Parts: sequence; structure tokens; C-alpha cells
Amino acid sequence: MMKLLARRCWIAMLLLATAVTAAEVPPKLPKVQPEQAGMDSQRLAHIDQVVAEGLAKGQMPGCVVAVGYQGKITWLKAYGYKQVKPVKVPMTVDTVFDMASITKPVATATSIMALVEQGQLRIAERVSAYVPEFGVEGKKDVTVYQLLTHQAGLIPDNSLKDYQQGVEESMERIYALKLVAEPGEKFIYTDVGFIMLADLVQKLTGKNVHEFSQQQIFRPLGMSDTGYKPGPAQRKRAAPTEMRDGAWMQGEVHDPRAYLLDGIAGHAGLFSTAEDLAVYAQMMLGGGQYAGVRILNSRTVDVMTAPQTVSSGKRGLGWDKQTGYSSNRGELFTKRAFGHGGFTGTSLWMDPGLDLFVIFLSNR
Repeated sequence: MMKLLARRCWIAMLLLATAVTAAEVPPKLPKVQPEQAGMDSQRLAHIDQVVAEGLAKGQMPGCVVAVGYQGKITWLKAYGYKQVKPVKVPMTVDTVFDMASITKPVATATSIMALVEQGQLRIAERVSAYVPEFGVEGKKDVTVYQLLTHQAGLIPDNSLKDYQQGVEESMERIYALKLVAEPGEKFIYTDVGFIMLADLVQKLTGKNVHEFSQQQIFRPLGMSDTGYKPGPAQRKRAAPTEMRDGAWMQGEVHDPRAYLLDGIAGHAGLFSTAEDLAVYAQMMLGGGQYAGVRILNSRTVDVMTAPQTVSSGKRGLGWDKQTGYSSNRGELFTKRAFGHGGFTGTSLWMDPGLDLFVIFLSNR
């Protein structure tokens, strides 16, 4: 009897371990024909025409477009070339892209919100309470909230010279920066603020934003093609951007400040694919949960994506909602929509009001 009970317990534990292992790597979103999800394939086909016009005008060598509706991918298509020099290489749907400023909300702001949930920081708290070195030159009362909404009064970008002596010295130069506006008074889109947010992650956890986001966001979601400093397999599939020192940047961050920060920064440096981003987007539309894996509480997602009034319109915490930077926002999206773009030619927008996301990735 005891042997039988022990055997059953062992089998139950094995099944539980198997279930946990399976849950650790959620599947990608299912792909269906538009009509299977209640969408119109003829209307979606207009994407082909719009992209063809962009390719003809030389606005980009190629791109990948993904549309998701009600938890399913209804459109996933690659166009043009991911590389045109020295030889042409066709674009593929699994191409890895430099996300540029999409790094800000997806890696950095999401990490910050995870720390809020864990009780390690408060959005309304002063940054100098966590990083005393930052509280000089009028920055003592700058809050985490003001960094997240680009209202801290920080310069958009400090000199590249400030980054040429290594990561530690780069942060010392940022701590010493003077304000260019009173905190809370003006929206100034700034990379510096998100570099500082990544520094907060490092100071509070002992992990840089790459390590923390992998642990808390991307690995649990099975986003194996997403992260900083892509490995050899991802670099091979990456879309080149420009040349640096006579060589093409392929799987190497384009942003010069992120590059000098060893490829890991709060404002840029993240790489991903359309299908991986679709998983992240569906997690956000699912109130912080995807395929049984919870990344954020639904209340946290609501707070993160709620409209915050700034001098130029509406922002979320790390997200754009409706400002001068919202040209890539759908005109028919609801007021609940949130998203972000990136300098390299990337865009991610989600609308909980429509249960819809749109991903556009290019290496313009």
C-alpha cells in the first residue's frame, strides 16, 4: 500500500513538473485567416498596397507587418529585402529587428512596473531616494513618474563624449546633468530619462535591464528571440541598419549611446521579431497575462496605460497615447490605445478597446 501511494505521489510530482516546464514556454499566438477571427481579408490586403508604395519610394528596403485580433494573428507577412548590400537578402517573418525606442516601454518601463508590484519602488517617489547621486543640480525632487512620462526636465540627449569612458563614467555624467526645464511642467522626449530608469533597475536589483527583463518578462513569455545583445543565431537573422566603422550593423544596436553603454540601455538596445512582439502585445491586451503566465497584474497594466496629461497631449507610463509622436497611431483606434515607435523604423500599437494590435518592423 505504501509503495503504491509513493508511486502515485512520484507520478503526480512528475506530471506537475512536466506541466510547470510546459507552462514556462508558452506557445506563440495562433495564426488564422482573417475571416476566422471576424476580420475582412480584403481590407487587410490594403496593407500590401501601402507597403508597396513605401518600397517604391525607397522609404525602407523591406518590412514585416503583423496584425493580431482577439488573441490570434490574422496577418503576418514579410515584404522586400532585409539586406540590399553587398547582396540582396529577402525579408522573412522571423527577421530580428533593432527595436530602438520600443525598448523604452517594452523592456524598461515594464521592468519598472514589475519592481513597483514587488514593492521595491514607488512611482511617486523621488529618484534620488534610490540613487542619491542623481539628486544634484536641481534634480533632487524629480520623481520616477516624471521619468516615465518624459516630464523630468531632462535634456533629450547629452553629448556622446559623456559615454566614451565606459558605463560607470557615463552614469556619473548623467547624474551631474543640469535640468533644462522645471520638473513636471513640460513634456520633453528624452533618452536620458530612460537610461536613468534602467540605472534604477540595476541599483535596486543588482541586475542590469537586460538580465532583469529576461528573468521577469521575456523568458517567462517564451520570447526567445527578444533581448539585448543578440546571440549568433539571432544576429544571423537580424536586419542590418547602417555601417559603423566600415562594417554593417547586424544584430548590433544602432543607437550610438546604447552602443557605448555596451549595448544595454534603458532607451534602446532591445531586439525582437514580429511573432515575439505579438506575444508581448497579447500579454498587455490580456491584462498582464498570456497563456497562463502572468507578468503584471491587471491593475498595473491599467495604471501603466492610462492617459496622463502632459504639455503636448496624452502619455502612458513609458507609452505614447496621443502626442506629436503618435503619427504611427491608427486613426480609428479608441482612446484606450497605447504604443510606441522606434527610430530604426519600428512601431507597436495595441488597443484594448478593439482587442487589436498592429506591429510594423522595418530597417529604414
